[in-house]
Amino acid sequence: MQDNHPFSVWRARLWPVHGYELKKVIPMILMFYLVLFVYTILRDTKDTLVITGHGSGAEIIPFLKLWVNVPFAILFTISYAKLSNVLRRNMLFYFIISGFILFFCLFSFVLYPCRDVLHADQLADYLETILPLGFKGFIAVLRNWTFSLFYVMSELWGSVCLSLLFWGFANHITQISESKRFYALFGMMGNLALPTAGFFVYYASQARETLPEGTDSWGYSLNIMTGVITIAGLLIMLVYWWINRFVVTDPKLYQADNTAESKLEKLSLSIKDSLQLIISSRYLLCIAMLVICYGVCINMVEVTWKNQLRMQYPSPNEYNQFMGLFSTCTGIFTIFMMLFVTNNVIRRFGWTVAALCTPVVLLSTGCLFFSFVLLRDSVPNGWFILGMSPLMMTVILGALQNILSKSTKYSLFDPTKEMSYIPLDPEKKVKGKAAVDVIGNPLGKSTGSLIQQVLLVIFGSLSAITPYVAVIVLGFFVVWITSAKSLGTRFRLLAKKHSDVE
Repeated sequence: MQDNHPFSVWRARLWPVHGYELKKVIPMILMFYLVLFVYTILRDTKDTLVITGHGSGAEIIPFLKLWVNVPFAILFTISYAKLSNVLRRNMLFYFIISGFILFFCLFSFVLYPCRDVLHADQLADYLETILPLGFKGFIAVLRNWTFSLFYVMSELWGSVCLSLLFWGFANHITQISESKRFYALFGMMGNLALPTAGFFVYYASQARETLPEGTDSWGYSLNIMTGVITIAGLLIMLVYWWINRFVVTDPKLYQADNTAESKLEKLSLSIKDSLQLIISSRYLLCIAMLVICYGVCINMVEVTWKNQLRMQYPSPNEYNQFMGLFSTCTGIFTIFMMLFVTNNVIRRFGWTVAALCTPVVLLSTGCLFFSFVLLRDSVPNGWFILGMSPLMMTVILGALQNILSKSTKYSLFDPTKEMSYIPLDPEKKVKGKAAVDVIGNPLGKSTGSLIQQVLLVIFGSLSAITPYVAVIVLGFFVVWITSAKSLGTRFRLLAKKHSDVE
């Protein structure tokens, strides 16, 4: 008999897991937490490094995303294709995580301390004398090339370890009926990483207050964060081993399709084949458009905000402290969304409505932010809270916009996107997901970056291009919303054919 007691109903919504499933769910939550914990630290730190670096600013981001992120993403995809034909799934996971850990240790203990010797200051100074002002960001990429390398590796952690490795593994061992109960829970519990990592970043960035005079406080903070990242990476591999050892071998928790699995081990993840698969499949193309449009829109809004933030906080430690607080607030609001919004929206209104929430929130808050940036000089001083300067008010408003956008993305965009892969056949899951996540995400951000670069070269500064950025972003929102509606229709039809649909 079904228990309709109010307490039982709320318990089922907050913790929709049967007792025997805890063996599977808790390790997956822990793995998601650790991956997102590391990503939060890297996301805050990478921006601090490149934006506050010598001769740099927020203008560097569009050039990084196009001329560094995309080539590295393509290179990784080609390397992953070759490695997937040589290494088994488990060994490939360990190899990739270990490679990231080794790089971040190398950066913190070798590259950063030697930055004055390694950075191309003389070349950059010469280029500044012969290139227009709009190329400032490109020159900063070359000048601070070790910081640029750290930036792209941090971006790849999000694309590879979070999207490809974790969600790929989750889709591999989770059925559709389980995903409806588990995925929102993964996000809700895993997103505890945002406030905890944000608080840790804030604390680590305060190290300058206790260090003797003359000590490189930012380098000291980097060492602390790298040590914690290393420990988290080792724990990720340990949890992954435990799941393969004790969960995947339990027939109550995982039923493998041996034919499909043996076939998947031999699939080639060629970049050419992956892209052709996306183009030939309207379903995968719609998923790719969601990822690309999100990347374009959030990137173009964020760069404008980070330009304001750089003017308010020029010091690396102060900038990183603010980013730590930003991540903490984002995490708290995301958890609230997971608890009270995600499950209700997906269950009551369906996949399409849940997928449309992110573009609608980003569109409405983005319009408010851009309006304030463009019109703040005409706002009466009495409107600013507690005597805040117009610049600080812009920073706070931009932070609120990003908090709302990212929390909606984590709580609704990511779960619905990952759910959309599950009804696909094994080949499309592997090849299509790799192409969409590893290439689609950087492609979206680089498209926005290309637009910003062209505008920067023409108009010279981020402040001058803001009105044009606002109009272009509106166009991508139209494409995003149209793709989400189309994918929602196709998802319902495909899910009905899937034997695992409840």
